[in-house]
Amino acid sequence: MPDNSPFPGRLGLAESRVPHADRHGLLWLSRGALRVENGTLRFLAARSEQLDPGDYAIPYQGLSMILLGPGSTVSHDTLRLLARHGTLLAAVGEGGVKFYTAPPMGQGRSDTARGHARLWADETARLDVARRMYAFRFGEVLPHRDIAVLRGIEGGRVKAMYRLNADKYGIPWKGRRYDRQDPNAADIPNQALNHAATFVEAAADIAVAAVGALPPLGFIHEESSNAFVLDIADLWRAETTVPLAFAVARRVIDDPQRLLERELRLEAAKWFRKQKLIPAMIDRIKELLHVDDRSGDA
Repeated sequence: MPDNSPFPGRLGLAESRVPHADRHGLLWLSRGALRVENGTLRFLAARSEQLDPGDYAIPYQGLSMILLGPGSTVSHDTLRLLARHGTLLAAVGEGGVKFYTAPPMGQGRSDTARGHARLWADETARLDVARRMYAFRFGEVLPHRDIAVLRGIEGGRVKAMYRLNADKYGIPWKGRRYDRQDPNAADIPNQALNHAATFVEAAADIAVAAVGALPPLGFIHEESSNAFVLDIADLWRAETTVPLAFAVARRVIDDPQRLLERELRLEAAKWFRKQKLIPAMIDRIKELLHVDDRSGDA
């Protein structure tokens, strides 16, 4: 889509950037120092799962987002350089299980955000997106057009999902119970579900930020400032959140010396890498919002 704006960017600087359609997505870095040396972005890395020890030049102009994991530092010059060239930098947990901070998607075009807002503002289009989300989750397009009915069907299927996973891992299951005022009062499988949901939501946070969508504008969830993030996270409830929670709950029940949150966090990082979860979420968001990469969106 051609840019007809008379002011394509402040002082025209945006024109000097590589369009996000021509960039290469995400770069994961951890356990090292990200710094600028002679105008070049470099990463002095210790040994990690991603990199051998060494001093690496980082092609920041060809990236949409750098995900900086544990054990890393970043210089002020790095922040200045990335901001100048419209490359996002997010501080994340191992494998994307935490999302600490990232600047808003201010570079490039606003097509994704505007398209998201248009779909959300139109009641018919909003319901159509919600139905597509349920179709992704259930493997079929349900005929119902009442969101309350869809939520009721979802509730029944989720209860069955919990029961199936509890039976699979041999875990006593008394139902989903969660006290927001005292989350640690829940039994181990319920605590595991809480932690797993938090980690998958963090991955969705990263994906939504990378695409430049609008977190408050959910199609199924409402009220929350992170409603769209919750929508996206729920798309992976059946294949990631629930089985991950019950698998690790079984491990902790068998060995009470294990710390549930730590075990889940480490296992979630492995699952996220193996499933390529965040790239899959990015693709699904673009599909739902009808994002055309050729237009210059992230």
